[in-house]
Amino acid sequence: MEKIEGVSNTGLPGLDKILNGVMLGDNVVFQVDTVEDYVRFVGPFCQEARTQQRDLIYFRFADHDVVVTEENCDHIFELHPELGFENFISEIFDTIERFGKGAYYVFDCLSELSVDWYSDRMLGNFFMLACPYLYDYDTVAYFALFRNHHTPFAIDAIHGTAQVVMDVYNNKGDIYVHPLKVDGRQSKTMYMLHRWEGEDFVPVLTSRTTAEILSDVPQPWLDFSMHQKDIWTKSFLRAQEIVDTTKAERRSDLKAISLYDRLVRMAVTRDAQPRKLIEKYLDFSDVVDIGKRMIGTGLIGGKSVGMLLARAILKKHDIKWADKLEPHDSFYIGSDVFYTYLIQNHCWWIRRKLNDPESGITLDGTAKARMLSGKFPHDIEDQFVKMLEYYGQSPIIVRSSSLLEDAYGNAFSGKYESVFCANQGTPQARLENFLNAIRKVYASTLSVEALAYRAHWGLLDRDEQMAILVQRVSGSVYEDQYFPQIAGVGVSYNPYVWNSEIDPEAGMIRLVFGLGTRAVDRVDDDYTRIVALNAPMRRPEAHSDDVRKFSQKKGDIIDLASDRLTTRSFKDIVENIPDFPLDIFASRDLDLERRIRDAGREDVFSWMLTFEKLLSQGSFVKDMGEMLQTLEDAYEHPVDIEFTANFSDLDDYKINLLQCRPFQAKGDILIAKPCPVCSDKIILESTGPVIGNSKATTVDRIIYVVPEVYGNMKMSDRYEVARTVGKLTHLKDGKQKLTTLLIGPGRWATSSPEMGVPVSFSEINTVSVLCEVVAMHEGLVPEASLGTHFFNDLVESNMLYCAIYPDKYDNILDHEFFTRSENRLAALLPEAEAFSSSIKVIDGVSDDKDLRICVNSNVLKQKLTCYVDALEERAP
Repeated sequence: MEKIEGVSNTGLPGLDKILNGVMLGDNVVFQVDTVEDYVRFVGPFCQEARTQQRDLIYFRFADHDVVVTEENCDHIFELHPELGFENFISEIFDTIERFGKGAYYVFDCLSELSVDWYSDRMLGNFFMLACPYLYDYDTVAYFALFRNHHTPFAIDAIHGTAQVVMDVYNNKGDIYVHPLKVDGRQSKTMYMLHRWEGEDFVPVLTSRTTAEILSDVPQPWLDFSMHQKDIWTKSFLRAQEIVDTTKAERRSDLKAISLYDRLVRMAVTRDAQPRKLIEKYLDFSDVVDIGKRMIGTGLIGGKSVGMLLARAILKKHDIKWADKLEPHDSFYIGSDVFYTYLIQNHCWWIRRKLNDPESGITLDGTAKARMLSGKFPHDIEDQFVKMLEYYGQSPIIVRSSSLLEDAYGNAFSGKYESVFCANQGTPQARLENFLNAIRKVYASTLSVEALAYRAHWGLLDRDEQMAILVQRVSGSVYEDQYFPQIAGVGVSYNPYVWNSEIDPEAGMIRLVFGLGTRAVDRVDDDYTRIVALNAPMRRPEAHSDDVRKFSQKKGDIIDLASDRLTTRSFKDIVENIPDFPLDIFASRDLDLERRIRDAGREDVFSWMLTFEKLLSQGSFVKDMGEMLQTLEDAYEHPVDIEFTANFSDLDDYKINLLQCRPFQAKGDILIAKPCPVCSDKIILESTGPVIGNSKATTVDRIIYVVPEVYGNMKMSDRYEVARTVGKLTHLKDGKQKLTTLLIGPGRWATSSPEMGVPVSFSEINTVSVLCEVVAMHEGLVPEASLGTHFFNDLVESNMLYCAIYPDKYDNILDHEFFTRSENRLAALLPEAEAFSSSIKVIDGVSDDKDLRICVNSNVLKQKLTCYVDALEERAP
C-alpha cells in the first residue's frame, strides 16, 4: 500500500513523520492505560478525515465514554457484541462492504470485547478476521487496547496481524509514544520512545529518561504467576475463592451472585431456557468444576450441558442417584478453540460462504482437506497431551457438543460426528488419532447434512459454534475387547404405541448389548430390544417364534489389539469371557438345543439377547422409568437420554448417563376421527408399526419406488434412484409445501443399497408420510427407527412413518393402482425418464378433479390407511 502524498493520514504531522506515514490499508493499534489517552489521537484523525472528505465510520460497542462525538462523525454504528461473535463480525463486514474503499474507521477499545466474549482468544480471533478485511479495502482504522490487560492469546494475534502497533504512556502529564511494529517502514529512530511536544514527536535519546518512563510499567511476560490471567482465568480464580466460603455467605453476597451469572454465560450457555434449569440445579461449585476441566475458552455446548444438568437434577431429586450413577470424568474443549482452528487454518471464510443459502451448501474437496489437516495452537495441543496422559490407555469418545445441539427444538441428531478413540499405541500415535478425531468433528459442521438441517430450520444465521465433549468410554476390558454390557437410548414419552397396554406417558428404552452405536444409528439388518417401561415384557413381535429372528445378533466393541471400533457376533464376544453374567442379558433357546440334540450334536451356542431377566427381575426397569420421569418433570418437557449400564449381578449395577436433551416430538399423539373406507378404494393399509402423530390429510403426490424392479437393479442404479427421489421430494410444483407420501422397499436412509433406498435424510426431509415396504428379500424386516438418529429426524419433521408387510393378511398394497395410474416422473424430471419402471410419481388429485388421495392414521390403534376419495362424497 502506498501512502497518499502531501497529506497527514493521522492528522498529526509529527506522528506521520516518525512512522514514515500511515498508509491506506494500515490498522493502527494504540496500547493505552486509559481511554482518554486514546481519544487524544482519535480527535486529529477524525479532523483529517473531514479535511480529506473521506467517510469516517465509528463502531460504538463498549461501556466506556464515547471516543467520537456525533458532531465529528456522520456514521456511528452501535454494535452488540453480547449477541455473539458471528453477529458482531458480520455487521462490521457488512458496513465495510457498504462504504467501500478508502474509508477511515475508529473502533471503541477492543479490551471490552473480551468482557462480552469472556475470552482473550476470541478477541484475537476478531482482530485476525477484521484487520485483513479492512486492509483489502484500503482503509485506515484505529483501535485501542488496554496495556497489560490481556494474555498472549490476544496480544500475539493482534501484534501479528496489525500493520502499526504503538504503546502510549502518560507520565506526569507528558504523552509518550513507543512504536512496537510499523510494517514495511524503517528509520533510525522509529522504534525509540518519543515525547509529544506541540506538533512534533521528539525521540527520547537518553537511556535515563527512557528507563524512567518504562521501568515502572508492569511487564507480565516476566512474571509467570500472571501468565494467562485474562478475564476468563481471573473470573474462575475469583469463583474458587467464593466456593471456599460458606453457602450462607454466597447467598448474601451480591458480587458472588453476579459472578455466578457471568460464569454461566462464559462457559455454560447464554440461552434463556436452559439457564433457568442451570440456576436451579447447578451450584456455584458445579460451575467452577467445569472450568477446571476445560481446554481453551468458550462455551461447552449443548451436549455437555445436557449431561451435567441431568446428573445434577437426579442427585438433587434423590440421594440414591449419587451411588447409582457411574461417575464421569469428562473434559470440555471450549467453542473458542473451534473458531481459532477455523481462523488459523484459513477455513473461516469457507464456513462463512457455506452459511449463505445461495452458496449451494457444498464443501469441495480442497476445503474439506484443509479442515481435516489443520493445526492447533501449541498451548491447546499441550493441554491435549496432558489430558491423554490422564486417561492413560482407556478408550475415549470425542463427541460433538455445538451451541445449538440438543437444545429445545434442535436435536441435530446424527448431523455432527462423534468419534471413538481406542487410545492404544504410543503417546504420539494416540495424540495424532485424537487430533484427527477433533478435526473430523469440526469438519462435520460443514457437511451437506448439517448445513441442510440448519437451512431447513432457519438456523444458518444463528451463532453456531462447535465445542467438544471428551468422555471416557464406559465399560470394561475383556482380553482384547472393551465394551459396556448394555447401552441404549430412552424417551420419557413413547410415541411407539403398538399395544393398548402401553402407556405413552411411561416412556420407553431401546436396549443393545455392547456399545450404544447400534441404539442410535441404523446399521445392517440387526435388531435391538424396544421396551415400553410400563409393560417391559410386551414385545412388538406378534409370535414367540419371532423372538430369535428379531433379537440382536451382533455387538459393537472396541478391539484393543487392532486399535479400532469393530463389530462381532454376540457369540464371538462373550463365548470365552469367564464369569460373565450372561443370564442377565440373554436366554437359552431351548427349542434350538432340543433340535441340535435330536440331530445327534451337543455343542451349540443357544444364547440369544432377549434381556428377559434384566427386564422382569431386579430394579433396572423401575430405575430407568424413575430417571426419565424425574428429568421430564424438571425440564417440564419430554426428554430423551443416552446411557450405558454395567452389572456385577442383577441388583449391583451402575448407570452412566451420557446425554439428555428435550425430546423432539411434535405435539401429543392425537386420534384422528374414524373414516370408514370401502376396501376397493384402499391403496395401502398398515397395521403397524405406525409412528408419529395421528392425522387425517389429503395427499398431493405419491412417490413409489417399485420393490420388484428395485430389488433387481444394479447397486449403481440404486444410488441413482435415491438421487432421483431426492430431487422429486424437493420439487415445489407451484405450492409452498406439497404433502408427499413416499413409499419404497426396505429401509429408507440406509447406507447400504442392498437394504433399501440409500437416500440421506436431507433428500427426503420434505416428505409428510414415509412408508417402508418389506419386499426386498426374506431376511429383511424394517425395524421401527425409534431412538435412532433417523427417528429423531422423523419426529422433528413431523413425519408419519409406517411399515407395510405385503404378505400379512391385514396389510394391503394395491399394485394395480400404481400400474394403471399415470406416471408423472418424465414430466417432472425429464432426465429421469429411464427410471420410469422403478419410480412411479402419482398426483394426489385426478385430472378431472373428481378424485383425491387421502391418508388416515391412528397411532394408538396402530393403523394407517391410504385411499382414493371421491370429492363429491366429502363435499359439505
